[in-house]
Amino acid sequence: MAPQTSPIVQVQGLTKTYSGGFTALDNLDFDAREGEILALLGPNGAGKTTLISTICGITRPTSGSVTVGGYDIRRDFRRARSMIGLVPQELVVEPFTKVKDTVAFSRGMFGKAPDPAHVEKVLKQLSLWDKRDNQVRELSGGMKRRVLIAKALAHEPRVLFLDEPTAGVDVELRKGMWDVVRELREQGVTVILTTHYIEEAEEMADRISVISAGRILLTEDKAALMRRMGHKELRIELSEPIAALPPALEGRGIELSEDGHSLIYSYDSSAERTGITRLLSALAEAGLVMSDLSTHQSSLEEIFVSLVHGPDDDNEREAAQ
Repeated sequence: MAPQTSPIVQVQGLTKTYSGGFTALDNLDFDAREGEILALLGPNGAGKTTLISTICGITRPTSGSVTVGGYDIRRDFRRARSMIGLVPQELVVEPFTKVKDTVAFSRGMFGKAPDPAHVEKVLKQLSLWDKRDNQVRELSGGMKRRVLIAKALAHEPRVLFLDEPTAGVDVELRKGMWDVVRELREQGVTVILTTHYIEEAEEMADRISVISAGRILLTEDKAALMRRMGHKELRIELSEPIAALPPALEGRGIELSEDGHSLIYSYDSSAERTGITRLLSALAEAGLVMSDLSTHQSSLEEIFVSLVHGPDDDNEREAAQ
């Protein structure tokens, strides 16, 4: 878990309305702490890319303020932008340039003096050193994405944005990239990522920020979020199906599966008393014989879906299936 530090990125009252009238960001507040991995999650069109583009100074906001390391992104653009590394989702690289040259050039674009030792370190971190003399066009899609990360790290930023960093990357390269992300966090770099692989956010992130319709729904420590909004489900398989719940089990928050073979009980695993002991006693009193027992913990994906869509949308999707 990243230490409780003051925000290195602060966004307040950010609004972006395009000329056609569409509001991509709606009075949005957002922050990221120094030395944390923050996952920015949201459905397509939620405003993730617009938010990142605005923080990076690519998109001009309609109103509101953005500071990076205390520097206002509009009033002190060069200093603010020099603290940011951006890895876009699109694979936009110069195909005929050598890997080491394209990374070194990116460093120079931010006014940093040549530093072959730093370029070498970054290329080795990303397993690109053996490819340093290759032209970028000769690399696979996954390796090209690593080149983008190397370019973003060339000028030693304090904040790194990764927009869908593992899209199109094979499993082995993906694991290696996450090792690099963890190492960057240990060095104090703030990593803000968007991803469609929510299980990666669940594994990697210190905090989760959920955006929908141009607004931040919440930003919370991952563990606290999963404790607060997650639930655990106990599923009891019966040796013989039943047509209805016995009176001894009514009023205990238990559901009977449609086929009558299972009892489903939801509970708070962090509560002092879960009620499971009394449930099993009531099961015996009702004369029911259990054949199997299993539990299921809510995943971050389930929490995300409930936040963005709500239970009514969940029911509509189930009905349509």
